[in-house]
Amino acid sequence: MSAYSLDDAPLNSFHKKLAVYSSGGPFLDGYVLSIIGLALVQIGPEFGLTAMQEGLVGAAALIGIFLGAFLGGWLTDIFGREVLYTVDLVAIIALSVAQFWVDGFWWLFVLRLLIGMAVGADYPIATSLLAEFTPSKSRGPLLAMLQVSWFVGAAAAYLVGDLLTHFGGDGSWRWMLASAAVPGLIIVVMRFGTPESPRWLLQKGRVDEAKAVVAKVFGPNATIDQLPAEQEEEQAGLAKLYRSGYLGRMMFVSVFWTCSVVPVFAVYAFGPRILEALGLTGGLENVGSALITVFFVAGCLVAVVLINKIGRRPMLIQSFLLSGIALLALSVFPASSAPVVLTLFGLYAVLIGGAQVLQFVYPNELFPTEIRGSAVGLASSLSRIGAAIGTYLVPLALTVIGIGPTMLLAAGVTLIGFLVSVTWAPETKGLSLDEASSVDRARRSKAASRTS
Repeated sequence: MSAYSLDDAPLNSFHKKLAVYSSGGPFLDGYVLSIIGLALVQIGPEFGLTAMQEGLVGAAALIGIFLGAFLGGWLTDIFGREVLYTVDLVAIIALSVAQFWVDGFWWLFVLRLLIGMAVGADYPIATSLLAEFTPSKSRGPLLAMLQVSWFVGAAAAYLVGDLLTHFGGDGSWRWMLASAAVPGLIIVVMRFGTPESPRWLLQKGRVDEAKAVVAKVFGPNATIDQLPAEQEEEQAGLAKLYRSGYLGRMMFVSVFWTCSVVPVFAVYAFGPRILEALGLTGGLENVGSALITVFFVAGCLVAVVLINKIGRRPMLIQSFLLSGIALLALSVFPASSAPVVLTLFGLYAVLIGGAQVLQFVYPNELFPTEIRGSAVGLASSLSRIGAAIGTYLVPLALTVIGIGPTMLLAAGVTLIGFLVSVTWAPETKGLSLDEASSVDRARRSKAASRTS
C-alpha cells in the first residue's frame, strides 16, 4: 500500500458539497416531523380527531422511518448508494404534495407513514456515502453537521407553519404539509451526478469504476491503493451480527439513539401543546417552539466544534447527564414563569446537542462497509420504535397524568441514555474508518489495556 493514505487527505470542494447534499435527508426529517405539530392544531378540530388519533398521526412518520431505515440500508448495501440517493427524495416530494388532498384520518396516516419510510431510507444511504468518502479528521464533524440540518429543518417548519397559520386561513394546514416538496425538489436537483462510493465498488469487485471515482474526487494522481483497505472479518454479513461481535455495537447504538430521540421527537411533534401545558399561551407556544429550535441548533454546533477535541465517549456521557438534569428540573417546576420554562428547555436543547450529533457519527464508524448501510438502517429503525411510542403517548400523557409527570418520564429516558453510555460507549476519535469499524482491533485494544 502507498505510504500516503486518502484517509489523511485534506477536505476538498467535493467533500463539502457532499456534506451539504447529504444534509437534505435530516433537514426534511426535521421539517416533516415538526410541521405536523403545527398542522394538527387545525387538523384535529376539522377531522374531529381523538387524542389517540392525533398521537397516531404524529407518530406515523416515525413508524415509517422504522420501516424505511432498515429497508433503505439493506438496499443500499446491495445496489449501492448512488441511485437510491435521489430516488428516496423523489418519493418524499410526491407524497408531500399528495397530503394536500387528504380528507380524513386514515388517508393522512398512510401518507405520513410512507413519507417516514422515504425519510428513513435516506439516513443509511446519505450517511454511509458521506462517511466512506470523507477523510478521518473531518469525518466526525461532517457527519455531526448532518444533525444540525435536522434542527434547521425543524426551525424552517415552524417559520413556514406560523406564517401560513396567520395568512393562510383555516385550510392552511394543507399548504403546510405540502410545503415539504419545495426543499425536497431543491435537494434532488443538487444530488444529481453524485458518484458511487469507491469503498462499496471495491467490495463488489468493480475495481475500474472505483479507480475512476477516486481519480475524479481526489485528483488524477490518486489511486485505489491509497484507499485504506478494510480488514476481512469472517463475520461480515448482517445476519451474522450475533456471532460476529457486532451485536454489542448494535445494542449500544440502538439504545443510545433511542434515548436521545424520544424526548426530542416528542417535543417536535407536539411542541406547541407541551409549551401550552407549561403555561405559554397567546401565541407564545409557537414562538417558544421556534426559539427552542435555535437552542437545539446552537447545541449541535458546539458539539460539532468539540467532537474531535474531547472525543465521542466523554461528549455522549456529559450530554445525557446534563440534559437529563434540565428535564428533571422542568418536571419539578412545571408551573414556573415563561422565562424560567424557556430557560430550562433551552438548557436541555443546548446540552443534548452532543448526543444528537453522535447519532450519525457512531453508527457509521462502528460497522464495516459491507454492512454499514444495513447496520445504520437497523439502528435507526430500532431507535424509532421508542420514538414512535413516546410521540404517540405524548397527547395521552398530557391529558391523563399532566405535564409534570410527562417531563419526568422524558428525564428518565435521557438518564437511561447516560447509564448506557457510561457502560458501553467506545472511543473512535482519531481512528480511520477501517480501524474504528474493526471488531478484532477493538478486542486487541481492550486486551492490551487490561495487560498494561
